Amino acid sequence: VPGIVAFGAAAKLAREEMKERSAHDRRLRDRFEAGATERIQDIVFNGDRAQRLPHLSNISFRFIEGEGLLISLDLQGVAVSTGSACSSGTLEPSPVIQALGRNDELARGAIRFSFGKDNTEEDVDYVLDVLTKAVERLRQLSPLNKVSSFRVRA
Repeated sequence: VPGIVAFGAAAKLAREEMKERSAHDRRLRDRFEAGATERIQDIVFNGDRAQRLPHLSNISFRFIEGEGLLISLDLQGVAVSTGSACSSGTLEPSPVIQALGRNDELARGAIRFSFGKDNTEEDVDYVLDVLTKAVERLRQLSPLNKVSSFRVRA
């Protein structure tokens, strides 16, 4: 019974704060996406840009594997996931991202960023700095990038 009462109180509180939290999350997500677009080339946003949850951003990074980027960000204290929630934990390309019309490279290079009530604009700026450096470093090492560069020159 105490758990039921607590759940009801939590649901009531969540409903009361929903609009404010959604607006907060949307501002952070939009700041993040604008910064990513400005700083990082060869990215593709996944999903409908208008009809989506305010706290999520899913981006495919060309020429790198998402797992490598995930590890690099994790070492800097940034928690992200590869692909979609229903495919995290597997090295296979996300079937959800593929269903959006993305090829295997983009599906494997997809990273999901989530924002919440405890995140700040400073957090977003930190992630953008770390992400920009990680993408640049991984692309320098990536055989996917070298193959692409070779094809362009040929």
